[in-house]
Amino acid sequence: MQKIKGILIPIGGNEDKGTEDSELYTLEFIDDGILFHVVKEAGGINAKIVVIPTASSIPIEVGENYLSAFAKLGCTNVHVLDIRSKEDSEKKSSIDLIKSANCIMFSGGNQSKITQHIGTTTIHDIMIDRYKNEAGFVIAGTSAGAMAMTNEMIAGGSPKEAFIKGAVAMYTGLGLIPELIIDTHFIRRGRFGRQSEAVAKFPKLIGIGLAEDTGMIIKNGNDCTVIGSGMAIVFDGSKLTHNNEKLLEEGTPMTIANMTVHVLSNSDQYDIKNRKVTVLPIEAPFI
Repeated sequence: MQKIKGILIPIGGNEDKGTEDSELYTLEFIDDGILFHVVKEAGGINAKIVVIPTASSIPIEVGENYLSAFAKLGCTNVHVLDIRSKEDSEKKSSIDLIKSANCIMFSGGNQSKITQHIGTTTIHDIMIDRYKNEAGFVIAGTSAGAMAMTNEMIAGGSPKEAFIKGAVAMYTGLGLIPELIIDTHFIRRGRFGRQSEAVAKFPKLIGIGLAEDTGMIIKNGNDCTVIGSGMAIVFDGSKLTHNNEKLLEEGTPMTIANMTVHVLSNSDQYDIKNRKVTVLPIEAPFI
């Protein structure tokens, strides 16, 4: 298996107040602490960072939000690449930006827009190639941008129908890390059930649920380190002793026995290949 040289940083998003329907009032904003890690992994404040707000319905506001946030950290080489169609993904200007970036940052919004407008295009191919072959190349994403990193991507699903077959909708993601299924806003939006169903559908894959202001730095396509102030929940379905997902009709309650679940926080580590947790020693400082 090829050793992956690039770095992925999926982030759980930042929780909105739940009182406004318009995305303008629930603007995804990443804490400086998380963005600091993104900048550091990309090579520091001189790194060329390309923000892609494709998932968002208000890309101009989101782009400005990120320009301001990265500027606070001292970054001066930040560009917004708003892709609204597959044609945009094939433009020379888009291709040149993706070829020259040290870091790609996907915003939150609707993850299906990312795969619809970027999946299977030239810039998608370049991202995969650079991620696999270039040390220090970073692809980060918050909320929808994190969920789109996988191959089996959660496209939607209501927590109100949790543990009912059909509560989770799946779609094809960007395939950067096919071993995982990533869900975000995990604790506040009660997404335990839909991630459980997703892993029951694909028991060979590992489910990762990221809370708000929480992310993972994933190196070598395998070594995960938790960053931020919240929790990362890991779902391992490899030892399921009962899984009736394939037998049930939609709308039926599910039985899932022997799902292994880990609750990790800042600086804890997870080894994807060996499915192994390494917990930060009590006396050690947080990242």
